[in-house]
Amino acid sequence: MSQHLQNGQTFPRLDIPAVGGGVLHLPEDFAGSYAVLLIYRGHWCPFCNEQMAAFVDAFDTLSQQGIKLAAFSVDDEASTQEFIAKHHIRFPMGHSADIDAVVDATGAYVTSFPTRGRFLETTGFVIAPDGSIVNAVYSSRAIGRLVPSDVIRLVAFMRSLAT
Repeated sequence: MSQHLQNGQTFPRLDIPAVGGGVLHLPEDFAGSYAVLLIYRGHWCPFCNEQMAAFVDAFDTLSQQGIKLAAFSVDDEASTQEFIAKHHIRFPMGHSADIDAVVDATGAYVTSFPTRGRFLETTGFVIAPDGSIVNAVYSSRAIGRLVPSDVIRLVAFMRSLAT
């Protein structure tokens, strides 16, 4: 079993196919900024839909605070494109994540349902400008996840420590 990532540890490199082409290079794409990385179960998960809608609603505030954002799942590109359109997502989205590679790198939980196959459970990271982990939230099922207001307050607190 892979180990969960710890606060202060450098976030491991992950390369995830990006919707529309290219690759999300994590954490390099976040370099120099605070960031949120959301791993979600899939477009079919009602809790994931709520979380993404909340981050879409908070996107302008996050951007004004200099907080970058990206998300991915094991969904294929077509399903992810539909998910983006449904929620009007304006931040980078990955698709078709390699479950075993993500688990090896992050320690995320995996579940298998007969109707859904294998998928990653919700996992969220707040990452510092230097690529280190500020906070990690691991869920072993549908509930327990990052919310935008907590991220904004945590980043404000971390910045206050630096002054």
